[in-house]
Amino acid sequence: MTVLRTALSRQTRPLNLRAMSRPRSLSTSSITASEAASQMLHTFQDKTIVRKQTLDGNQLQKLCLTLGRRYGLGPQLDLTLGCPPNGTPVPPGYHLVYFTPSELEEDLGADGTDRTFNAPAPFTRRMWAGGQMRWNDGTELRVGEQVEEHTKLITAVAKKSRDGSEMVLVEVNKEFWGERGLAVVDQRSWIYRKEIDLSTIGETTSTKSPLPPPRGKSEVRDVVVGDNPLPDRVFEWSPAALFRFSALTFNAHMIHYNESWARDVENHPGVVVHGPLNLINMLDYWRDVHRVEGSVLEEISYRATAPIYAGEEYTMSSSKMNTDYGIFEVLVKKGDQLCMTGHISEATSWSY
Repeated sequence: MTVLRTALSRQTRPLNLRAMSRPRSLSTSSITASEAASQMLHTFQDKTIVRKQTLDGNQLQKLCLTLGRRYGLGPQLDLTLGCPPNGTPVPPGYHLVYFTPSELEEDLGADGTDRTFNAPAPFTRRMWAGGQMRWNDGTELRVGEQVEEHTKLITAVAKKSRDGSEMVLVEVNKEFWGERGLAVVDQRSWIYRKEIDLSTIGETTSTKSPLPPPRGKSEVRDVVVGDNPLPDRVFEWSPAALFRFSALTFNAHMIHYNESWARDVENHPGVVVHGPLNLINMLDYWRDVHRVEGSVLEEISYRATAPIYAGEEYTMSSSKMNTDYGIFEVLVKKGDQLCMTGHISEATSWSY
């Protein structure tokens, strides 16, 4: 798939991210979702945020260990013994532990989320909704190289939730440029709901029964179901693993590690498994189960539909939708409930 390089010849002027993330031209007590979306578009119009980072091996090692993938970068490299050397390719999706938020704690939202691309108040409660990633063959990111991230707002639109409440759908495009050119195009979709009045916490009770405390450690295993030659992958994540992933991604969103906040404020029965964690799980599943010699990952589109909680067992399965073009559907289910979907396209070349 051809990805066009955009706006790289222009010099990007420095941006005041703190001011941009909290526009104040409208009264937050009366602002509608439509007004919030328009204000966001005006604030970020024609602006590109550029950051640079050297991809260190320590971050990649710690992600593999969090995922339980001791030999996740090759059978000869035991990651419990040390970091991957410079030149090691970064597997698809693993770039998510680089270019993490750079805000002070005082600038985080009440729920712990960074506010770089937040909708204006009161639409500040963020939820990862889905997105799309595309890779260019032959330009994979590697440990030790300096990479540029170019981030730009695509759109912000007002939406209605199932219960009729207002929210803002925000789409952001990220390009990652390595030493060999454009490596990854990462489009992310977030939903922003109205903030919670923390003064009312305790006056109402959660409508969901709390889950039993998670017991034991995380587990990832493959199982064969019926006559299907392709195994399903079963997951169960512990609170410790979710905390480690939050730390790696510098994500202070409290629904992932603070059970009291998740239950009493956000009305979840337990701490929530990260959407990006399951996105990485999808890509690893493709590498382990579907990838054959000479095939490369070209694109994934994905959508989160229901939360998964620490200690819950859930299953990832797949099927090939198009045998001529290498298109796979990946389903993430908790029992009969669909929690996430992904569609993966492969091409030819590369090596991981």
